[in-house]
Amino acid sequence: MKFRFVHAVSVGAVLSGAIAAAVATPPSAQNNPLRVGMVAVTGGADDFLGSVEVSITNTSKKAVRLPKWQLPSDQFESKLFSISYNGQPVAYEGAMVKRGLPQAEDFAILQPGETVRRVIDLSAGYDLSRTGQYVVAFNAPLQHASTSDRVMLQQSNGLPMSVQSAPLSLWVDGLDQLGGAKVSAAAKPVGSKAVVNGVNYVGCTTSRTSSAGQAVVQARAYAENAKGYLNNGTVGPRYTTWFGAYTSSRYSTARAHFASIDSAIDQSGGQITINCGCTSSAYAYVYPNQPYQIYVCNAFWNAPLTGTDSKAGTLIHEMSHFTVVAGTDDHVYGQAGAKNLANTNPTNALDNADNHEYFAENTPFQN
Repeated sequence: MKFRFVHAVSVGAVLSGAIAAAVATPPSAQNNPLRVGMVAVTGGADDFLGSVEVSITNTSKKAVRLPKWQLPSDQFESKLFSISYNGQPVAYEGAMVKRGLPQAEDFAILQPGETVRRVIDLSAGYDLSRTGQYVVAFNAPLQHASTSDRVMLQQSNGLPMSVQSAPLSLWVDGLDQLGGAKVSAAAKPVGSKAVVNGVNYVGCTTSRTSSAGQAVVQARAYAENAKGYLNNGTVGPRYTTWFGAYTSSRYSTARAHFASIDSAIDQSGGQITINCGCTSSAYAYVYPNQPYQIYVCNAFWNAPLTGTDSKAGTLIHEMSHFTVVAGTDDHVYGQAGAKNLANTNPTNALDNADNHEYFAENTPFQN
């Protein structure tokens, strides 16, 4: 496909915050140390080549420390771009990853005045095959990011700031095909396969098949319990802790989400695939447009069967990401972040996979 560059705005976006300190309430930054710019990568005759260059600059006199997955990357392991086509959202097709607390090796450090630049092929993570007007913006939440004096990059309400670009307006001519090489995850070599108790396991040892199978059983119980709670119309601390203040519309959304999650996780004819080939430090990931393939990673095997950040809860988290189920995003990770999100932005809590997981796990127990 051919892309014609129409209009680009390179902008600064501000971020405020710091890394978790060993205090109950770490301070928040008053000024925004980071700026982000985005421009189209063009060829001859101003043809847009499907890529954008994103630059993030530390404008402060202090180093900024942030998880590497919050920086632009062509690996597409986070939904860092918002793209619309003729005013309608374009579905994200990259991976959605459940992560634990970042470790030292997970952080990137931007020194004062340093700029990080990345050229990203958007067509590797989004469907840009249709002819028409596209609007692209970079938007990355900065959870766990901080300055070198341990000031968190967060808003006054405790939610992480986001590094955001101004929108980039582009015209795409979908008639001329790019020779792109977007490879479906399902097409990659996957190892041995086996169907056990109606679930398809790929590249799993016998012991891991057994362990993941137990997680499926418990995840089904979690989903059934959560669906029953919402079908009964209960509005107790369990609901308000994870989804915020009650409104009939938001409650209906939560009920619909868990009806879909329960229906999806209950499938037992080989529709669900658990792939054991991931070796990263994450818990798991999925491609939201590829139901119902769940790739489980190292943290999954170290997690408890049930309870907070459990194997069973991880399956609920991942199942909620599928577009045909609930289409959730990853606005924040962890119980503390999920609770604060519910308290300050219930709409986003209903769009956050960890909030669904913690509601289902219900640990510690709440009515």
